[in-house]
Amino acid sequence: MAKAFTPRTYQSEIIAQHLTQERCATWAGMGLGKTVATLTSIDAMQLVDSAATPALVLAPLRVAQSTWPDEAKKWAHLSGIEVQPIVGSTEERKRALRNKNAAVFSINYENIPWLVDTLGDDWMFNTVVADESTKLKGFRTRQGGVRAQALAKVAHAKVKNWINLTGTPSPNGLVDLWGQTWFLDKGIRLGRSFTAFEQRWFQSIARGDYTEKRPMPFAQEQIQDKLRDICLTLDAKDYFDLKEPIVSEVYIDLPGKARTIYKELEKEMFVQIEAVGVDAVSAAALSSKCHQLANGAIYPETGSTSYIEVHDQKLQALDSIINEAGGAPILVSYTFKSDIARLQRAYPKGRVLDDNPQTIRDWNAGKIPLLFAHPASAGHGLNLQDGGNIIVFFSVDWNLEQHLQIIERIGPTRQMQAGYDRAVFLYLILARDTVDETILQRLEGKGSVQDLLLNAMKKRKV
Repeated sequence: MAKAFTPRTYQSEIIAQHLTQERCATWAGMGLGKTVATLTSIDAMQLVDSAATPALVLAPLRVAQSTWPDEAKKWAHLSGIEVQPIVGSTEERKRALRNKNAAVFSINYENIPWLVDTLGDDWMFNTVVADESTKLKGFRTRQGGVRAQALAKVAHAKVKNWINLTGTPSPNGLVDLWGQTWFLDKGIRLGRSFTAFEQRWFQSIARGDYTEKRPMPFAQEQIQDKLRDICLTLDAKDYFDLKEPIVSEVYIDLPGKARTIYKELEKEMFVQIEAVGVDAVSAAALSSKCHQLANGAIYPETGSTSYIEVHDQKLQALDSIINEAGGAPILVSYTFKSDIARLQRAYPKGRVLDDNPQTIRDWNAGKIPLLFAHPASAGHGLNLQDGGNIIVFFSVDWNLEQHLQIIERIGPTRQMQAGYDRAVFLYLILARDTVDETILQRLEGKGSVQDLLLNAMKKRKV
């Protein structure tokens, strides 16, 4: 059932009102409704100006492929908005562009040069949204990334409405702001070139073999003042009860081959349930292979020490969350040994929560960007709240007590006890139409393990 746009989402209404400006940026933290607010504003713009249709969203691949289309389907007031991803092979992308019913198209940043070249003089997007606009920070008028250079050809010549969205506008300092802002005003506020921007607000400090660019003492205040009329900044604590985590469910879809294998494993699981029944103790064992595959890898036989990797969709989802966090430390919860092996391979700078006290000290000192923890190893008594306020469940698990315990390691109570006035962000990465959704129902207290698995079996057999 689609969600209603209720007073609970009033922070999104504020964003939506701001985004009706022709060119603007919203700097809103994680979980503050940037996507739904932007779709709402696009819908409003297209009602009063037919030339605003269609709109183009630029985003990381998974976000362009799933997040924007899924968000449009969640909300009742967006029922008239169709979001068409421009992803896949060249032919699939060309076919997507021919969708006459779509009000919004979404494409990943890597394919921007292709889109600009393909459309040429027939560029059809008067409205462009740059989601995770820090992807444009490296733009320079005479150099910089190929993607941003291609985008610059149409940004001011063919686009009327431009919107930047990010939770972390300057993850590496003020220097990150010029490239993004150029797409809003062509350098009017911060300088016509990056060199002019640097000369006005930065000083050069010699550091041996390289030169460090350090902001002048007045840079922060002056730059903020320059951008005030086109930027809206929102802080979670102004809109949410900090006594509760801000929860986001991040869904991924199993690719074709993985879905086929999953269906076979699911049939096998249901056969076992019918043969021996199920109780809380046996639930995890009976659902284990389905659970593993939902995460992306599977052990062929019980007791196997080697796994087969089937898909990387959850790793891609985690990557999007890491990018949105903009360098903020993240606690990642996992379930299987295959999970942690793949996580460590994908993120070698991450650390595993172990019995060494120094690991916790390093985390709380901000020295660990990603801390991987099994819920069973993060039980009572551990204080991890100094290290961060973001937790991602790469895998949800049947054990409710352990689930709640790992949340509490950095949860709202401990944040407030430690004197932090900040929200806690909780992300659940879930594989759609898999045992993940059944486990989530258990964690939400919507039934016993036995009843939920039996109900899932009945639904699949209808």
